[in-house]
Amino acid sequence: MKKFLSFAAMLMLLLVLAACNDDEEIAGDNVSAGSGDYPEVTFKLAHITPTDHMWHQASEKFKEELESITDGKMSVEIYPASQLGSEADMVQQVEAGSVDMAMITAAYLTSRTPEMAAWFAPYLFETLEEANTAAQSDLGQQVLKKVEGTGLKGLTYLFAGQRTMVTKGVKINSTDDLNGLKLRVTPSPVLQSFYKNAGAAPESISLTEVYSALQTGVIDGMDMDLDATITNKYSEIAKYVAVTNHMVWPSTILTNEKKFNALSQDAQDAVTQAWKVASDYAVTTRSGQEQEFRKELESQGMEVYDLDASLFAKQIEAFDSEYGGQSDLIKQFIEANR
Repeated sequence: MKKFLSFAAMLMLLLVLAACNDDEEIAGDNVSAGSGDYPEVTFKLAHITPTDHMWHQASEKFKEELESITDGKMSVEIYPASQLGSEADMVQQVEAGSVDMAMITAAYLTSRTPEMAAWFAPYLFETLEEANTAAQSDLGQQVLKKVEGTGLKGLTYLFAGQRTMVTKGVKINSTDDLNGLKLRVTPSPVLQSFYKNAGAAPESISLTEVYSALQTGVIDGMDMDLDATITNKYSEIAKYVAVTNHMVWPSTILTNEKKFNALSQDAQDAVTQAWKVASDYAVTTRSGQEQEFRKELESQGMEVYDLDASLFAKQIEAFDSEYGGQSDLIKQFIEANR
């Protein structure tokens, strides 16, 4: 009887200890929101796109996630649609610390950070998911790190749709149709080189002037993604969309390096995690909208059609040779993803 009672007592003790251990594990796996070292702060975030564009939606996702992680201690004020100026203005504001974060296109940064040209190798990625994977790779992060040196820090990349060719009166069926065509292309030599090699005449026009330029015949069309074609109402003037998907269109999330480094590790981790959620959200959401956007543009009277990459084999080879020869990092990035 004594042996039985002793055994029973020992069994009860083991059960109690096991239960305590389980409670500790459960408590460790469910850290409550806001339990870290988070300052009471509201970040100013600026970007150039309208509020119905994916990048603004991703901004709102970042705000939502950051506030959730920190239990509202860290928040965000978003300034969309170039409210705080051009991309050049925003970069200067981030450098000065008057704006905390800005979405700056990799295209704009090519003039400051030549390695960003790697992202514009034509037909390097078939899908946004592939591009997002490359962004998180060691080579992608090396390219992002190149923005540092003037007080900037790159936090991550954010993707919108891939590039297409939108035209008013000329349907592009081959590179011959591009010959002499005046197309608005983001004023970056690396982007314009693709079109020059195809025989087009790239025009550097501010995005805010594209609608009127197309309307008045100053340009014949533009290099644009489906998102912006819809949000900027280009279907009111343009007739054709050649869905080439010849380049991805990354934005970088830049912050002031000194101010970011002054945050606690918990706060830095919260910002990084919130942007990862927002970035993944943008890719997943945008990838699922391709057919929806095509149908919407067709319903607005546009002819939307595919154009095969094989038509641009010479332009692909020319880009890889020219820009791969300028930087080992660009060459490695292209070779790793081609």
